[in-house]
Amino acid sequence: MPLKTVTREYEGFLEDRKSRFLAFLMPIQQFDQRLDSLRKEHRKANHIVTAHRRLLDDGRIEESGKDDGEPAGTSGMPTLRVLQGADLINCAVLIVRYFGGTKLGGGGLARAYSGAAQDAIGNADLVPFQKITSRRLNATFAASSELERRIERLGLTVVARNYTETGVELTVEGPEEALAKL
Repeated sequence: MPLKTVTREYEGFLEDRKSRFLAFLMPIQQFDQRLDSLRKEHRKANHIVTAHRRLLDDGRIEESGKDDGEPAGTSGMPTLRVLQGADLINCAVLIVRYFGGTKLGGGGLARAYSGAAQDAIGNADLVPFQKITSRRLNATFAASSELERRIERLGLTVVARNYTETGVELTVEGPEEALAKL
């Protein structure tokens, strides 16, 4: 199945027996900063459960789910399973819980956390994931303008140009599939 991702933050919500679960789905790059801001913004929250999935350079997927004081396996892993089931990559979900006074039990917690994550995903505009890579290309001065036109047509970005005595060395960045066409 093709992987998907998000380009901005989305929110979800679930309430169960007066406990409130606020879910935030975001690109992985925003994870650490957003976790810090949520901890400051929701000082009275009982827990902030996290889950993320990230594609590493070697093609492996790094993923984790943290319970943040909830009983082991009742929150972080169910949230991570929602990310896996939606085929999301390079995304994170943070769920802020305000305790409502009634214990939900292990199954209730798992349903509530996964439900909040599903609500955030349901509100999101998911986009196909494209692995961005870079590549160095060399061209003579005569061939460089045609190469730059091909790069532009493929929707790639020239990150750096280094001129040499014989021509130009371009560092190009973009989706892996488009780079393969060069």
